Amino acid sequence: MKTNRRNLLKGLGLGSVAALTPFSSFSSSPKKSNFSYCLNTSTIRGQKPGLRKYIEIAGEAGYDGIEVWVEDVKQYIAEGNSTAEIRGLIQDNGLRVENAIGFAPWMATDEAKSQQGFKQMEEEMYMLAEIGCKRVAAPGIGAEAPVDLMIAGKKYKALLNLGRKTGVMPQLEFWGAFTPFHHLGQVLMVAAVANDPDTRLLPDVYHLFRGGSGFEGLKLIHGQAIEIFHMNDFPADIPREQQQDKDRVYPGDGVAPLPQIISDLKRMGGDKVLSLELFNPAYWERDPLEVAKTGLLKMKNAVKAVS
Repeated sequence: MKTNRRNLLKGLGLGSVAALTPFSSFSSSPKKSNFSYCLNTSTIRGQKPGLRKYIEIAGEAGYDGIEVWVEDVKQYIAEGNSTAEIRGLIQDNGLRVENAIGFAPWMATDEAKSQQGFKQMEEEMYMLAEIGCKRVAAPGIGAEAPVDLMIAGKKYKALLNLGRKTGVMPQLEFWGAFTPFHHLGQVLMVAAVANDPDTRLLPDVYHLFRGGSGFEGLKLIHGQAIEIFHMNDFPADIPREQQQDKDRVYPGDGVAPLPQIISDLKRMGGDKVLSLELFNPAYWERDPLEVAKTGLLKMKNAVKAVS
């Protein structure tokens, strides 16, 4: 049998070494991810600098982009400013608006609330498009446990359709301490049900840990399915189930397996925006520019360590 098999392989033009070589070895090596760096304004939110200063600080600190909060954009407009002014301010500071953080209850279990969430999301998407933002976070606000993941997937599909209409694509987000929608496994199920090429996930170091997802699941994700990744770290001296947003620390100052995480992100291919998202009150007591610069340096050092 061995001889016959060997002869068959030779007849097919495959030598014994080739037959034992994984198929992937015959393919061209996938392109590694390219990283850029972004400041989520939550990181300096406690100092309350306002949208203009957020943008100026991100630019001065050396970031490539900024992740704004929808409520800050709305407030700035309510103060008499225009979306065109915001767009110009962002461009003048050499930045891109990589994403926006919003809280529309599109995934709400109550159907009336869900429809209201879709309406809110549409209005906010159009506003964000005017400032040059092409993405918006889509967490499971309003969902009640246990979430029907089949229904959630269909709703996410509808949200993607809305994103294509407005030009601002929803990034499916989960929060580790939010019981109804807290696990990477739930997110992957919703993404699979949506069955859409524009599906995008928005993971976070802290949320992967806090919700018990762990980090091995990142190996299941490829290409552009992740465009934004929230960077932070978590301490070792607080039990996982007791950790809160305020406990997040700079990347590299905790015990997260950042080399593994960054290596997996690199292997995915596609462009990846690493966005610093912290809510640490201790950092809010410091100069916001110093905090922004320190966070950028620590993110770059974490990437450099696995280059």
